[in-house]
Formats: sequence, structure tokens, C-alpha cells
Amino acid sequence: MTRKSALNPVVIIGALFFIFGFVTWMNGTLIPFLKLACNLKTDAEAFFVTFAFYMAYFFLAIPSSSLLKMTGMKMGMSWGLVVMAIGALIFIPAANSRSFGLFLTGLFVQGMGLALLQTASNPYISIVGPIESAAQRISIMGICNKGAGILSPIILSTIVLKNANQLQAKIDATTDVATKETLLNELAGRIIYPYIVIAVILFILAIMIRKSSLPDIDASQANAEPIGQSMAANKTNVLQFPHLLLGVLCIFVYVGVEVMAGDAIGIYGKSFGIPLDEYKYFTSFTLGSMLLGYLIGVFTIPKYISQEKALRVSAIVGVLLTIGVFVTKGYVSVGFVAALGLANALMWPAIFPLAINRLGRFTEIGSALLIMGIAGGAIIPLLFGYLKATINFQLVFLALMLPCYLYILYYATSGYKIKPAR
Repeated sequence: MTRKSALNPVVIIGALFFIFGFVTWMNGTLIPFLKLACNLKTDAEAFFVTFAFYMAYFFLAIPSSSLLKMTGMKMGMSWGLVVMAIGALIFIPAANSRSFGLFLTGLFVQGMGLALLQTASNPYISIVGPIESAAQRISIMGICNKGAGILSPIILSTIVLKNANQLQAKIDATTDVATKETLLNELAGRIIYPYIVIAVILFILAIMIRKSSLPDIDASQANAEPIGQSMAANKTNVLQFPHLLLGVLCIFVYVGVEVMAGDAIGIYGKSFGIPLDEYKYFTSFTLGSMLLGYLIGVFTIPKYISQEKALRVSAIVGVLLTIGVFVTKGYVSVGFVAALGLANALMWPAIFPLAINRLGRFTEIGSALLIMGIAGGAIIPLLFGYLKATINFQLVFLALMLPCYLYILYYATSGYKIKPAR
């Protein structure tokens, strides 16, 4: 595909990345919102927000790959948007009943739709042009995604967590059950209108994608090996690609640290005694630093730095910033957490194309396995929520994050290398 013919798909997929970035990064606001509205007792319970959302990727990635083979990437993206819209609409009865379980169901369904979208759009943007510049194209997608991520916590927090400190004080102070229920019902009801708007936008986008000029690409052909360097021809299943399997684990730990920096930053700040009216916006700070990282990627990869070298540098920066988080306190420590967004920004753009490189006919299933790795965003923050209840929260943060960045450094150094076909 020529540079000119690749431009239109990049613009369309960029719009999709903006939308699901907007939806995904609402979780940072939903964690404190649902903890208050559903009267949850612990922070660990609140982290089931990210657990429900990201576990959908684990269960739906491979079925999504099979569905895409039947529908094609274009129709698959359209259906993914429809499923996301249905998940958004589930928030209406969830808010009316203040049912945490129903909220989690809505988040899981949204995650299902995103799993389908990600399974299609990530390999699509990787192979719509030269694989060597895939990280640059994914960085552009990251700008769209994280730009939306900066806006969504600010917009949602302004609507649903307005005067949150005063409201929480009222709820904590009242001894009358009926009064408390009225206050909580009013708070929960604030979420309905934003999610109706989101559902409508998603339905409209689904129709637009279906009618768009977005070309269907055969991922297995577009990602084929050079003649004389065949790997896939001598393989019988996708598990015979070590660089892919190591890449799945790399995605797992990467998404875990990304969600910790983006969605768990509020609870981390709260642990220092920072008030809700302040920490409800912290997710936007992380996304701002990620946006800066993506801009760096667009202008430097692959012209000045290779994908694998960018990944190595990012992992080293992640290690240093994690140590900074641990050795400082209060707002400075929170600032280091937000700065992790800069380290994380170029990781997905580098890991994904390195992991699917030269998979040939196994590209679709390989992509699905990588999408399954997004479940790291479900597991690692939940571990943080549970462990911080009994262990110093800064020590828990260090113990979870440091090994993740060290593994990413290993993958960037040697794990990504493709072994010769046998």
C-alpha cells in the first residue's frame, strides 16, 4: 500500500482510537465514583472496575479473531462499536439500581467490544504500511487515544464528581438511612446522561465505519515473510514463535503498569491523604505525559531510533521513575507516577509490531494472543488494591512495578529476536 493510499485508513483508525481511548480512560474516574456511589468498603473492591473491563480482553480476544475471519476487519470494527454502545447503555439500569455488579457487567461488555476493535485495529495499523514504521503509525494512534484520555477524566469528573468532598462528608455524617440513600441515588444518577451520549456516538460511528471506504486487508498476506526467509511455512501452530509468546507476557506486564500509572494513580494519591476533589483529575496528568511520549515517537521512530531501542530506553526510564515513586512522598511521589506515562508511551507501539513480525498466516491468532495479554490491566491493579490494605502502599507499588519494567527491558534486549525457522 502506498503512503497516499495508507493515509485515509490511518485517519479513520485514528478516530476509532480516540473514541475507545475516551471510554477506556474513564475508568480512572469510575474507580472513586463507584466506590462512593455504590458505598464500597475497600479500595480493593473499587479495582474490580479495571478487573471487569480488562478481563474481557482475555476471554474475547481469540473469539474476536475467529469472528474477524468471517466478517473481515472493517465489519468487525463496526460490530465492536455496537457492543461497546450496548455496554454503555447497561449503565442506565446500573445507576438506577446502584448495582455495582451491573456496573461491572456494563464495563465487561464495553471491554468485549474493545477486544474486537483492538484485535482488528492494532494489526491493521501495523500492516497498513511498512512494518519498519509501524511504531510511528501506532504512536499516531496513541496520540489520538491518549489525547482523548486527557479529556475524558476531566469531563467525566466535572459531571459526576462535582463537589465530591462535600458530598462525601454529607454521606459520612448522616445517620438517617433514607437521607443517605437519597444522596447516593442522586450521585449515581449523574452517570446516566454521559453514557447515553457515549452510546449514541458509538452507534453512529458503527454505521459510519460500515459505510466507509476503509479497505479490508488480509493480515496474513500483508505480514508475510520475505522470500527465502520463511518462518510460518515451517510452523504448525502459533505457539512455535518464541518472540510472540514472550511478547504476550510483555504486553501483560506493560498494560499492568500502564493501568497502574493511569487508573490507580488516584487511589495512590488518596493513600497520602490527598482529597478526592484533587485526585479525581490525576489520570489526566498521566495521560498528558503519555501524549508527550507519543509525540516523541512520531518524530523519532524509525528515523532516529529503532523500535527495539525505543523500548529499551523506555524500560530503563520506567525503572528509574519507579524508584523515584518509592523514595519520595506526597505530591512529588504522585508526580513520579504521572511521569511513568512518558516511559509507557512508546512501549505498546514497539512491542506489538515486534511480536507479530513475520507471523505470516498466524498474524490474526498472534494478534489475538497479544490482545489477551491486556488482562494484565485487570490483574496487577487488583493485586495492588488488595496488598496495600496490609502492606505499605509504596512498597507494594515498587514490588509490582519494578519487575514488570525489568521484564520489558529483557524483551527489548533479546526476547523480541526472531529465531531462524527450523
